[in-house]
Amino acid sequence: MNNYYISITNIPGIRIGHFTNDKCATGCTVVLCENGGATCGVDIRGGAPGTRETALLAPTCLVDKVNAILLTGGSALGLAAADGVMRYCQEQGYGFSMARKKIPIVPAAVIYDFNLGEDGAPSAQDGYEACLQAACATEVAEGNVGAGTGALVGKVCGTQQAMRGGLGTAAMQFQTGLKVGVLVVVNTFGDVRSDEDNRIIAGARTKDGNRFIDTVKYIIDGTKTTTQSSNTLIGVVAINAHLGKTELTKVAQMAHVGVSQVITPAHTLYDGDTLFALATGESEVEADVNLVGIAAAELVKKAIQRAILKSVGREGIPAYSDFSNLKKEYNG
Repeated sequence: MNNYYISITNIPGIRIGHFTNDKCATGCTVVLCENGGATCGVDIRGGAPGTRETALLAPTCLVDKVNAILLTGGSALGLAAADGVMRYCQEQGYGFSMARKKIPIVPAAVIYDFNLGEDGAPSAQDGYEACLQAACATEVAEGNVGAGTGALVGKVCGTQQAMRGGLGTAAMQFQTGLKVGVLVVVNTFGDVRSDEDNRIIAGARTKDGNRFIDTVKYIIDGTKTTTQSSNTLIGVVAINAHLGKTELTKVAQMAHVGVSQVITPAHTLYDGDTLFALATGESEVEADVNLVGIAAAELVKKAIQRAILKSVGREGIPAYSDFSNLKKEYNG
């Protein structure tokens, strides 16, 4: 029997830190890869990604390990927070060895979260503060924290009929000792469905707020064209074993299956869906790519659901916990 855990930090060498700006409803989350970094692959499925340093993760490129992954709000402006993560990594002596200097490798991905709060995006100092928090944190906060602070889901009819998204994590361990963990930020155009019975648990609501619209049906029926462009699901998969960049790229691809099974629709032109996959190599246990990819997809579903369950309503935008009538059943 395999054991489920709550957090991606069950992977040795992976630390998570958040910086949360409640006033501006934004923030950033850093995934620190201690003990020499982690091999990394990436797969981008959405049509509107905002990323940094993803080109070097291609299997044909030289650098094979990263020192951290940054997930951030603030759209492309939030990529500035990666500078702070690099500063922290430099101070710790992390980086890719060049002739005279170590260069920290910090890929990043963003969400657009300017729908709530005052205007503002995560800065380099915010990224640095997230690293300091990661260094001392023993648990991973979920919901509307870090990069999930201003996340929304179900935006086909605009912000006021959407619901809160957020950040979630999940992990599992196999009898062999293989560990797989996932962390995601859910800020999607589509609705979020239950992993158990496929009912909508968060998404676009009717104007009176009492029922779900069902975004897919709404679009197919021709009621609405898709013009909401402030969306994205970003996240990280991590394992404690050895895998190369090519294999991890495949793991990231397979992990996206979990997204499409519980987010409807997923990977639209208006989403920037991006998943990274890390291998710390902490354990010599064998890691089969198919097994890891399948497990990652299942954990992505669980992490998405946790992001929704842990979210909190704000400024007229409800969360899952605010709607007992929507939780019990979906009436079409």
